[in-house]
Amino acid sequence: MTETEQRPEGAAQKGGVSDAPASNWVDEYAPDDLKPYLRLSRADRPIGTWLLLLPCWWGLFLGAAARPEAAGWLTFWIFIGCAIGAFLMRGAGCTWNDITDRDIDDKVARTRSRPIPSGQVTVREAAIWMGAQAAIAALILFTFNWTAIGLGLMSLGLVAIYPFAKRFTWWPQVFLGLAFNWGALLAWTAQTGSIGLPAFFLYLAGICWTLFYDTIYAHQDREDDELIGVKSTARLFGDKTETWLRAFLVATVVLMSLAVIYALAPLADPLKMSLGLAGAWALGWHMNWQLGRLDINDTQMCLRLFRSNRDAGLLAALFLAITVFV
Repeated sequence: MTETEQRPEGAAQKGGVSDAPASNWVDEYAPDDLKPYLRLSRADRPIGTWLLLLPCWWGLFLGAAARPEAAGWLTFWIFIGCAIGAFLMRGAGCTWNDITDRDIDDKVARTRSRPIPSGQVTVREAAIWMGAQAAIAALILFTFNWTAIGLGLMSLGLVAIYPFAKRFTWWPQVFLGLAFNWGALLAWTAQTGSIGLPAFFLYLAGICWTLFYDTIYAHQDREDDELIGVKSTARLFGDKTETWLRAFLVATVVLMSLAVIYALAPLADPLKMSLGLAGAWALGWHMNWQLGRLDINDTQMCLRLFRSNRDAGLLAALFLAITVFV
């Protein structure tokens, strides 16, 4: 069994989660008493941390390239702080999601093995765990400038709302995108000292990217969601999914390209500009590669393609990082 394959449902008998990668570090190495809490945080499924972190790095690197005089140790700390903060806040957000979705998760085959519906953790214990993760993340946030701190605190509203979105809108992926890509605004601001138009374009590009990959992810649960009345773009788009995803692909590339242009044009440096734009197009290439392999009725393929978005986002981050140093 490869790392990208799901476990058989019987794996949950030992406390593991059915949709976690095989041979993950939580199941194999974490202390037994801590395993249910790490599963609440999705530490056994790191893809979500990557998808939360990568827009932070986009904003950081683009901001450092746009304001080269500010690049240095501050950039290094924001890079590290965002990585730790993404792990913690993704964990806190997933814990909150599991608290609010505990009755729904019990009715879906893929999620009923999660710690709360399976009885490994009580709601009270989960709430304490969520607060602890958020508190440590706050300590990191408070090392940034005041504008970035304000943005970080504002994001909590989006995190709180997201789990309920699938109950009242066919577009819960928009709410996920709003929350998951907030780091592009925050990291740009932490690096440059102020919010700028390039950061907003980058934020919108990330939202379109999220609509792309999370629609693919949602196709795993399409039938269960229909039975219990949970809404998603996967259910909304149905057989027209590929058309919608291609539109999100184009929007992602265009918006990220605009972010690069508005950020780097004042420098009048053709090499930096070319590298930045190459990052946007590399992301678009990978998204197009995913579309060429997508089968919305193959849940294993949907999961593999969803997870491949770590590499897609890293491609963009790599090119943006290079623009800082050339």
